[in-house]
Amino acid sequence: MDALLLHRLHFAFTITYHYLFPQLTMGLALLIVVLKTVALVRHNERYNEAARFWAKIFAINFLIGVVTGIPMEFQFGTNWAQFSRSTGGVIGQPLAMEGVFSFFLESAFLGLFLFGEKRLSPWAHWASAFLVFVGSWISGFFIIVTNAWMQHPVAYSILPNGSFEVTSFWGLLMNPWALLQYAHNMSGAVITGSFVMSAVGAFYILEKRFEEHGRIFVRVGVIAGVISCVAQIFPTGDLHGRYLAKHQPAAIAAMEGLFSSQAEAPLVLMGQPNETTQSIDNPIVINDMLSFLIYGTTRAEVKGLDQFPRDQWPSPLPLLFYSYPIMAGLGTSFVLLMLVAVFLLLRWKLFAARRVLGPLLVCCPAPSLPPPH
Repeated sequence: MDALLLHRLHFAFTITYHYLFPQLTMGLALLIVVLKTVALVRHNERYNEAARFWAKIFAINFLIGVVTGIPMEFQFGTNWAQFSRSTGGVIGQPLAMEGVFSFFLESAFLGLFLFGEKRLSPWAHWASAFLVFVGSWISGFFIIVTNAWMQHPVAYSILPNGSFEVTSFWGLLMNPWALLQYAHNMSGAVITGSFVMSAVGAFYILEKRFEEHGRIFVRVGVIAGVISCVAQIFPTGDLHGRYLAKHQPAAIAAMEGLFSSQAEAPLVLMGQPNETTQSIDNPIVINDMLSFLIYGTTRAEVKGLDQFPRDQWPSPLPLLFYSYPIMAGLGTSFVLLMLVAVFLLLRWKLFAARRVLGPLLVCCPAPSLPPPH
């Protein structure tokens, strides 16, 4: 095992494990605001109790997210020292802003929300929950800006010593890649929070414990879940995929298993990539669909891996190829499950539908599976 692979595995483990927690807290932050809003508008104490319950879950995950995030910051220097020296003048700015502004905003008002309910007015307590939500989502934005610059560098110049500097602060923040990735990422966070909330509610209903609170959890989780699941595919996922095809065509070719450039490119549903023969073994495809999804017409040509030097192919290619359809399949199944759940909810049949509550419970961890990009 060479040093580069070891560094990649080390950093991948750290960042994957860390992201399990902010992914959930960013989603729960919005749902807690929803619970608090309903409690105030309807004067329903059950929603207040639900908000308190999820605030505790939020706090635990927030704490673990901080603890796991600190080693990740250090690994920029230990694992990618030359990269950090060269690009620190760019990526250091949004990372510093995430810590100085959004992290302290989120943590300060989280303390007020957790321990200040008896000392604050109802609306002031709602405001503290709202500012926790704002802080967590701004935090996500600054991190996405950092990652987006690595994927699609903008607003920079290279100094004589080879280091990078920012030429436009607002150009860095308004990177089109960052805006698309942020929308896609945050809808994914809401999906995670929605599935966890729905799963806990389904568990309580199935076990016939705290059923009133369980119904609240399922109701809020399912409604938020169906909206975020649809948004994850369209428009955020669709636009992000088109932008990826424009600026990283080798990546999209590897994800789709397209070895040769072609018009009317098919969408591969299943198969095994064969790098030796540069083809897909045992393919199951939908003809013309890839061209249509990327360019809106079946006649468009999609660049294949044959257009790029072998050393520019994503590696390992099979991992990317297999993980992408798994992600897409999970996303599609999430939409179908949530649509069925909402349909039954509108017909007042969901809380007695064990065949739907069961899958809601089992699917709890599925949104936390990391995407290939």
